[in-house]
Amino acid sequence: MARESEFVPLNDAELRAVIGPNSRHVALIEDAFKVLVEAPGGGVSVNGGTRDRSDARRVIEDLAKRAAMGAEVTEADVRAALAQSRGGKGTPGLAAGVSLPGGKRGSIVPKTKAQAAYLDLLGRCELTFGVGPAGTGKTFLAAAYGASLLRRGQVDRLVITRPAVEAGEKLGFLPGDLNEKVDPYLAPIWEALNDILGAEDVQRRRDKGEIEAAPIAFMRGRTLSHAFVIVDEAQNTSRLQMKMVLTRLGEGARMVVTGDPSQIDLLNPRDSGLAHALRILDGVEGVGVLKFDASDVVRHAMVERIVRAYDADAANSRQGGGRPTPDLEDPA
Repeated sequence: MARESEFVPLNDAELRAVIGPNSRHVALIEDAFKVLVEAPGGGVSVNGGTRDRSDARRVIEDLAKRAAMGAEVTEADVRAALAQSRGGKGTPGLAAGVSLPGGKRGSIVPKTKAQAAYLDLLGRCELTFGVGPAGTGKTFLAAAYGASLLRRGQVDRLVITRPAVEAGEKLGFLPGDLNEKVDPYLAPIWEALNDILGAEDVQRRRDKGEIEAAPIAFMRGRTLSHAFVIVDEAQNTSRLQMKMVLTRLGEGARMVVTGDPSQIDLLNPRDSGLAHALRILDGVEGVGVLKFDASDVVRHAMVERIVRAYDADAANSRQGGGRPTPDLEDPA
């Protein structure tokens, strides 16, 4: 197959995004498609076979669009663009301009087709479920979307809740006030909000009551109006807890429920309210469901491989092809 060169024009910001720190992004592209990428000035030159050049160009253009929209381009973005290209697709959402404004690192742009569809559901539905493995961005994007609504004044409050299953009845014995008791359980959301709004703005809004965090048990009896509600780690809610929190929605409110059905920590996994809610609310008007899978993992390449290994083990067990890997016993 003939190896030819193709030039992709880029401005300085786009070029920096495509090259990456210490040329890391270019190295990933070259390794994925067996091409040579050079930067002679004003863009990049891609040398390789016709199919390889086309695939590499698609990834380069996707990364350039991300930079043009004001988003930081990371190694995770490059890996996601490579995965989409291997599936014969460009990174969705970029050409259509799907993004959230205002992260400290620039605009927040979906990295995968599933993330783009998730943002679309968050914009259209009063109740959205985002379910799937760790590292797919379901909690981060929910926090980012809620922060964008709060910043634009489209909601009065951002309410974050999750079950404190690990602490159980011991929650009341933890030191500090309610926020100090709950904060360790909400670390991923606080990290996301700090990244989007900045730690000082997050603290200021918490002090004013615009951002509120509480265990699910504290939602009982409340009506949440003109609020964006995030129910995180929902696989650890009971059926009764899930019904209770879903019915807290008041006028002008929206809710997103996130969770991973494969990581249920309840004593009786069959009591998980997440799977039950997904089943009985299927097709209900105003409810949207986005199911992520291992191909949507954007946290680290190793995370995707880990998730796939666990999925394969679970599938093998269900099909009777073998026993799942036994857990190690607690030496205590």
